[in-house]
Amino acid sequence: MSDLTDKLLATLPPGRAGLFNPWADSCPHQAPGSDAAQRMQRLRQHLDGEVRLILVGEAPGYQGCRYSGVAFTSERLLLEGAIPRIPAPAGRLSSRRLPFSEPSATTVWRALKTLGIEDCAILWNAVPLHPHHPGVPWSNRRPTLEELRLGTPALRILRAAWPRATFVPVGRTAQAALQHARIAAASCVRHPAHGGALKFCQDLNARCLMPSDANMR
Repeated sequence: MSDLTDKLLATLPPGRAGLFNPWADSCPHQAPGSDAAQRMQRLRQHLDGEVRLILVGEAPGYQGCRYSGVAFTSERLLLEGAIPRIPAPAGRLSSRRLPFSEPSATTVWRALKTLGIEDCAILWNAVPLHPHHPGVPWSNRRPTLEELRLGTPALRILRAAWPRATFVPVGRTAQAALQHARIAAASCVRHPAHGGALKFCQDLNARCLMPSDANMR
């Protein structure tokens, strides 16, 4: 899926103040040898599968995609070798004393594995770039409407690549982004952050049991 990865990333601008591009920018807190090229390679590996489900979140977070290069995927999960198709890295991704562990990432992958659909799912974000407070890379903020629109071309590329896959928005922001891109999707599932982990798992299980989404099982 090298060509697909290149097409997706070609739609994204370089980072700017308050907006970090994991596949083009350098982070002062990344570990030696863990750079944008490595994050791009992990994204290629993640996209290289038989895809039936595309989970779309809001935006990368500093505990997850900023260092992993894959949505809803943390440094800790990668080091544990817990992500399908992506070999465990030989070393650390960040300079933090302990590996980053993103609660939402842990919840999402646990749910996918419980449902037995981890091998046919890919994860993406409505805004593929990490929105943070200027000068504070280890922070998250809600993306602006203008920033959300930056992700529309990539969403349409994913739809064209897998026309039969089921898109599932994780949270209202992702749902609105898919509607703006005119991409048909299953109904929204609760975002696992801020106490939503149990509802997320229940919602995702319900979506996978729907007859229209039977190809996910």
